[in-house]
Amino acid sequence: MSVLVVVECDGGEVKKSSLEVASYGSQVAQLLGTTATAVAVGEATEANLAKLGEQGITKVLYDAEPRLKDFVNGAYTKLIATAAQKEDSKVIVLANSNIGASVGSRLSVRLQASLATNVVELPKTDGGSFLVKRGAFSGKAFADVKLEGERKIIAVKKNSIEALHEAGKTAQVEGFSAQLTDADFADAPKQVVMQDQAGGILLPEADKVVSGGRGMKGPENWSLIEDLAKAIGAATACSKPVSDVDWRPHHEHVGQTGITVSPNLYIACGISGAIQHLAGVNSSKVIVVINKDPEAPFFKAADYGIVGDVFDVLPKLTQAVKELS
Repeated sequence: MSVLVVVECDGGEVKKSSLEVASYGSQVAQLLGTTATAVAVGEATEANLAKLGEQGITKVLYDAEPRLKDFVNGAYTKLIATAAQKEDSKVIVLANSNIGASVGSRLSVRLQASLATNVVELPKTDGGSFLVKRGAFSGKAFADVKLEGERKIIAVKKNSIEALHEAGKTAQVEGFSAQLTDADFADAPKQVVMQDQAGGILLPEADKVVSGGRGMKGPENWSLIEDLAKAIGAATACSKPVSDVDWRPHHEHVGQTGITVSPNLYIACGISGAIQHLAGVNSSKVIVVINKDPEAPFFKAADYGIVGDVFDVLPKLTQAVKELS
């Protein structure tokens, strides 16, 4: 029996959130006195999969079926379920991502497993119980959840676990076939549209995010956001009102009804801080707010605040970053 870790890959690279999940899974395996095996989904390379040994993974299962390059709910669910049965895995760990949210519930039904999402700590296994701590109410509270049954699925919240890096360790990469058929790809999208983020950094995976609101006054001023983002290696984002009026594309909308992010650094420029926006960013480790209104609600959630006009502050901040680089 091993702990099974679901590793998401894109463009041949393992996503950062999956490195954290791999580290989490290997630590769970240690608690249970077993090993951690990964199953890769998406487009991966054998060299990058082997590097998962640095996160404590001993073996990686990889199905080279070309149609698995893009997310297909039914196919991914069968792939992971087949891997879990092959390895006799009683604990499955995945990222609390869009893929994890979609696949986790299906796996729970298919494998008759208990499921906990948004998990932020390693489980407590004292006395034979299996207790996990998860975020609730958009990050405003935490709940201790007891997972029961033979199989358990844990979806780990991004940035809640630090990725391990044991240099020089490699994992064994093993070819694996889930015997997928055309029926497993029946829910595949008819067309996949790739939306590039400014600077090439995917927003859900970004360590740093620079976001703009209506205080930017129009799309013609967005170069100020993009310049700072480029200087610090960040993704760009926006508030819902900005995407609603088509200043920015909807895939950059961060908030309760958009993308939820958990970067190490979130810089909010000209955003008042409505509760719906805060719900999508309050897991950020450090929040910096720039707003000329000292009464803006966002300042209450900020770790650092700058009261000033974004059109004055952003160019100076960008220049200061460049001078330090």
